[in-house]
Amino acid sequence: MSSLTFPILQVLADGNFHSGEDLAQQFKVTRATIWNAIRHAETLGIEIFSVRGRGYKLPQPIELLDKNEVLKAIGEQRAWFKLEVLDEVASTNTYLMQHKNAAHATCVAAHVQTNGKGRRGRSWVSHLGASLTFSLLWRFQCGATALSGLSLAVGVALIRALESLGVTNAQLKWPNDVLVDNKKLAGILIELQGDLEGPSAAVIGVGVNLNLPKNVLESIDQPAIDLASVKAVDQNILLGVLLKHLSDVLSGFEAHGFIGLRDEWLRYHAYKNKVVMMLMPDGRSVQGEVKDVADDGILLVETAFGMQRFSAGEISLRGVK
Repeated sequence: MSSLTFPILQVLADGNFHSGEDLAQQFKVTRATIWNAIRHAETLGIEIFSVRGRGYKLPQPIELLDKNEVLKAIGEQRAWFKLEVLDEVASTNTYLMQHKNAAHATCVAAHVQTNGKGRRGRSWVSHLGASLTFSLLWRFQCGATALSGLSLAVGVALIRALESLGVTNAQLKWPNDVLVDNKKLAGILIELQGDLEGPSAAVIGVGVNLNLPKNVLESIDQPAIDLASVKAVDQNILLGVLLKHLSDVLSGFEAHGFIGLRDEWLRYHAYKNKVVMMLMPDGRSVQGEVKDVADDGILLVETAFGMQRFSAGEISLRGVK
């Protein structure tokens, strides 16, 4: 990794050409050092135009995360959070899972994730300035067995944040996706630490598509949409508002469980009374009509074998007869 890569990207974020000579003078290094830093950026999947006689530029201006701007957007609750903004990391979830002694309400966001994790072994597509990826460590006094429905509660927090920013047509797909126009806008991945009965901690990973290039959107293995297609929102404000609502929802969740959020979740349920295919972790699939969500977040589906409760799996419309 070149320590100059991201400082240079901060300069290029304006979308204009910057000559190698000017960059070398600005950072007091050789032009070869600048070239090496640019090459490292390209290994991260960052597209940079290089034109002889003009220099380097990004395809378009981008906004980068700024810790102070995020804290400002959180508002009065900013004192709760320990916020880290990393230039690059394999996965913000993995980073926090490895830091087992991290403080309550530690949030790690990254400009670039090189190996972001999604559910069911998928990767999360992440691009500089085009995706918001972060993970939040939240400690609970209750055990992991009491955290049923947590991913649904996080979905409610995301909806509240989006609505406060003017995105009023988002819906929730059980158990952990945010949709707009039936396309995936954001995803949630939760990993638990601690005892089943004693104190526990959740690492809550969130990825939001901000402004993905068309070819990237089309490469995702399911219909996807980005926030730029719906509402222009600064990602620093977005992260701050998301954390504000997450703190509200998670505090309520620990006190009352998912039952306190169930009615609100159901208002945004994208698949209520729809015939779907449930894709199970063991490879099986079960067709049925989605009826309800129980007080503990379990999905209730009417199948050929009667009403079934699903605590795991994924809803799909593919293969529905």
